[in-house]
Amino acid sequence: MNAQTPHELAPTSEPPIDARVLIGDGITRQIYLDNQVYTLRITRAGKLILTK
Repeated sequence: MNAQTPHELAPTSEPPIDARVLIGDGITRQIYLDNQVYTLRITRAGKLILTK
């Protein structure tokens, strides 16, 4: 299965955001939604994991 580029993704109201822009220089970033904290992490294999 080939990875899709942002131009090949389904159209939405907002353009896709590169996960590395969200995370910055680290490998994890905390995200809040409805008073709950989630952690977005980039793995060594370059995959994204979102955990509660």
